[in-house]
Amino acid sequence: MKPTIISIRRRRFLRSAMIATPGVAATLLINPAVARADNATASSAPYAPQYFSTTEFGTLNALADRLIPADQHGPSASEAGVIEFLDRQMQTPYGRGELWYMDGPHDPSASGLFGYQLKYPPSELYRIALREFAAEVNHRYSKAFIELTSAEQDKIVALLEKDDFSMSTVPAIVFFSQLLANVHEGYFCDPIHGGNKQMAAWKMIGFPGARADYMDWVNQYGERYPLPPISLA
Repeated sequence: MKPTIISIRRRRFLRSAMIATPGVAATLLINPAVARADNATASSAPYAPQYFSTTEFGTLNALADRLIPADQHGPSASEAGVIEFLDRQMQTPYGRGELWYMDGPHDPSASGLFGYQLKYPPSELYRIALREFAAEVNHRYSKAFIELTSAEQDKIVALLEKDDFSMSTVPAIVFFSQLLANVHEGYFCDPIHGGNKQMAAWKMIGFPGARADYMDWVNQYGERYPLPPISLA
């Protein structure tokens, strides 16, 4: 994929993400004191996944980087800590499906009308989908996803989006849609939740973050807000 095309798609992706992201922080129930401590040590030690295996974590990072590659506008998904955010989510009520209606009947054919229709909470969905995804990639290429070229990875992601990738338990489009939504969230979340490292995504779009007082700027139409973003931490 040519860099100019990636840049255009990236901007379109990020622009659409902002529509669905304002309530992201509410999906996580993380102790702020623990999160602050984690953020303080983030620069000195790489994040060790707590839910995903090392292989799963690497695959998710590679997939996320095809959705948001690094360019002159901002960091890639992995550089922003998106999959760290996702790994943390899997250990919350959200990841366990406690915030979703999970009772049957489940009718995957009705997902377009009635939303998510599988019996698996997000944590189980990812585990099953990643296993089936890895098996199909290996069947096609005799390699792991992280070993493929960027062009090959892009081709697979496109097939996932078209629901044209063999995954028996979790449909490819369900896996793609879930990952896409969580990548949106992790890229733009408050850094206290693990993603948006150094508030890079906020700086890129000019979002001021968790500032509590904007009264001095309410009536200054057309003026650029001069203060840097600030995290909940």
